[in-house]
Amino acid sequence: MATGIFRATSQQWASRTLRVGAAPKLRTALTGQTLKRSTLSATAQWQQAVRPVLCASFHSSPFRLAPETAANPLKEPPKITAESITVGGKTYKTDSFTNVTPTVLEKTTRQLHLIPTHPIAIIKDLIYSAFPDFKHYETFSPVVTTKENFDDLCFSDDHPGRAVTDTYYVNEKIMLRTHTSAHQLKVMTEADKVLVTADVYRRDEIDASHYPVFHQMEGAQLFDAKTAVDDIRKSIAADTSAVSGSIHTTDTTVITPENPKQDCHDEAAMLATADHLKYSLNMMVRKLFSHEKDLQVRWIDAQFPFTSPSWEMEILYQGKWLEVLGCGVIRQDILINAGKSDKIGWAFGLGLERLALVLFGIPDIRLFWSQDERFLRQFEPSKIQKFKQFSKYPPCIKDISFWSNDDFHENNFCEIVRDIAGDIVEDVQLIDEFTHPKTKKRSVCYRINYRSMDRNVTNAEINELQEKLREEVVQRMKVELR
Repeated sequence: MATGIFRATSQQWASRTLRVGAAPKLRTALTGQTLKRSTLSATAQWQQAVRPVLCASFHSSPFRLAPETAANPLKEPPKITAESITVGGKTYKTDSFTNVTPTVLEKTTRQLHLIPTHPIAIIKDLIYSAFPDFKHYETFSPVVTTKENFDDLCFSDDHPGRAVTDTYYVNEKIMLRTHTSAHQLKVMTEADKVLVTADVYRRDEIDASHYPVFHQMEGAQLFDAKTAVDDIRKSIAADTSAVSGSIHTTDTTVITPENPKQDCHDEAAMLATADHLKYSLNMMVRKLFSHEKDLQVRWIDAQFPFTSPSWEMEILYQGKWLEVLGCGVIRQDILINAGKSDKIGWAFGLGLERLALVLFGIPDIRLFWSQDERFLRQFEPSKIQKFKQFSKYPPCIKDISFWSNDDFHENNFCEIVRDIAGDIVEDVQLIDEFTHPKTKKRSVCYRINYRSMDRNVTNAEINELQEKLREEVVQRMKVELR
């Protein structure tokens, strides 16, 4: 699941985290134990090199001080030393958990969702218009505590999402948020109707639809638990915001032991809350996909740590079912922690890039971060218009092969690729692997597709990057090149 606060169930987190490249030793660490220093073998070599790299990389930082920096600490360029990281105007000590890189930290100042003519902001504003009386939050710092990101949302101690191979840690207790839900408790103490938009950060693979930084929006609405049934019935009856165009929904979801009603909830109130949730989201996607004459929506049972029961929404778009969002009835212990024990409510979460890629017809997720005027000038506030390709430069393909070790993890390898080549890399694919019959050593071969979005790259330039990559992989990951 790749949408909003509901991007991954525990099962999906596990399959995502433990894909090819995760050694048996690492699997045990991620799935069987609480994340402690003793489970960090997957990044032991990484830690030996990360702080020197961090310190060196910002001596020639590409950041430019924006005029609003003085008033907005989130626009201040990060500052890094061997002992600390300053980001968002605050300084944090580093430790053995530290794995955030300059390549990622530099993105914290961009705030694409606050640029009115950017596709991410356009999608955000269209969703805002579907919830006109909701309170908006969109300027939270990306730096949060592990308590806010995991503990407050009922993530188990051994949840794979906590792994250093999936999450960017500033230190053991401080991290870059992996979802907008890190702010859920705060906003729920302030309002009963909320929308939160933010950039979120996850260590991930490299291809046209994955990037270590992306944008999420989550929404939530709370009702008085005692009067929810009547309040919801009146709310739907009084709704005048329905947009034109038909919408055909298929909903075969049922309440089961695998996707249960919470014991503390009255059944009628829970069902009414679920009805209001699905009605609200049907109206939202009808507005987003207004160009689809007969929009088809289907609801699927799901599982998330912070809602029960839970569902996913898919729409039929250009002949294919597109996963749009995850949602559900909020876990009551979360509402209790927010001081709203007398409430019942729903929440949803979605990924803005996923919608923007489809609605604007943008072929590569890297384009969202482009500062090329040929991209930026194509869009207007509150208007969806198809992207016009302005270039398609030829690729330069290079392979790298090495004997891995027990500490090897693919996400760590991809981070090194990003550090060396940045957005010139279009994708990284594992094309071959085998285990030596006698030594039992595992060999892997990755194919790296170098392709710039705005210029031709030369073989000489790519050869230099590839050689640097080979050196860094050996130094940081202690592997043996083949």
